[in-house]
Amino acid sequence: MKLVKHIANLGYGSRRQVQWLFREGRITDAQGEVLYADDKVAHDAIRIDGEPLDPAPGMLLLLHKPAGVTCSTKDAGRLVYDLLPPRYRLRDPVLSTVGRLDRDTSGLLLLTDDGQLLHRIISPKSNLPKVYEATLARPLRGDEADVFASGTLMLESETTPLRPAVLEVIDATHARLVLTEGRYHQVRRMFAAVGNHVEALHRSRVGGLSLDGLDDGRWRMATADDVVRLFGMQR
Repeated sequence: MKLVKHIANLGYGSRRQVQWLFREGRITDAQGEVLYADDKVAHDAIRIDGEPLDPAPGMLLLLHKPAGVTCSTKDAGRLVYDLLPPRYRLRDPVLSTVGRLDRDTSGLLLLTDDGQLLHRIISPKSNLPKVYEATLARPLRGDEADVFASGTLMLESETTPLRPAVLEVIDATHARLVLTEGRYHQVRRMFAAVGNHVEALHRSRVGGLSLDGLDDGRWRMATADDVVRLFGMQR
């Protein structure tokens, strides 16, 4: 791929704007030598205004999503993309959220521009556990763990029962729930089905990945080891 297209696809501007960056001498190699649009240079050796390029396509991000932020590129209000460098919203391939957390749910959110990786994470065949911490409006009645583990719970307006889920009681109004699927507002609807209401919801883990001290609203690039932990196996 030509350098102009490669850099434009990373969100640094249109191809015309990237052409101007070359003409102004702002694109160099690691030693500071000015590059030209028809040069053949490895991604890691390119600098813009002395700074390395953003990661090449194939990246995975871990984001600590705050409550009140929406997993969208264009909804009203604060968006998860507002927490990332502005260029990331313009990348091609698109940087997508891996599934969604609703606006009022906080916790671990993954984003990737790798379509195959995204499909692998969300595929039911992966059986990746997702761990949620729920604060409830009313005390647990005592039979929720058996209901959720039964594999027979049917949510309103659906025709397929939920997969078995594991409920751990923390105290009367706090519970930890482990799911291996991701239906629309699933945790909230599960508790509604047993006569309760989720007041606050936080996702603490996806597969083998957790927030690991990542502060609210912060993000980091995943490493190769993170991908291994995510699936519990080599990528």
